[in-house]
Amino acid sequence: MSDLLFADDKSASRFTLHRGDDLVSVLDYRDDGRTIALTRAFTIPTYRGHGYAAVITERAVDAIEAAGDREILPVCWYVGEWFDARPERAGLLHRRPAS
Repeated sequence: MSDLLFADDKSASRFTLHRGDDLVSVLDYRDDGRTIALTRAFTIPTYRGHGYAAVITERAVDAIEAAGDREILPVCWYVGEWFDARPERAGLLHRRPAS
């Protein structure tokens, strides 16, 4: 999967993943300046079943971690399951204050 191009389209609030000229997957987000809510992972139907959602999620999480100034709120069910399968990444998650 080295031929994939990952980008952060800040104007659209989404991460994108292209294979060549083809858009294969997107990961929408909301950024409030402290937390990035990953709201929807979507793979173009003709490209489903090839692991692109996992790739875009991992690259987005890596980019957010590298920036070091945001926590992640996994609103999308897929992103939540991705974190469940990777408990070592849980330190990046937004923790709601106890009431």
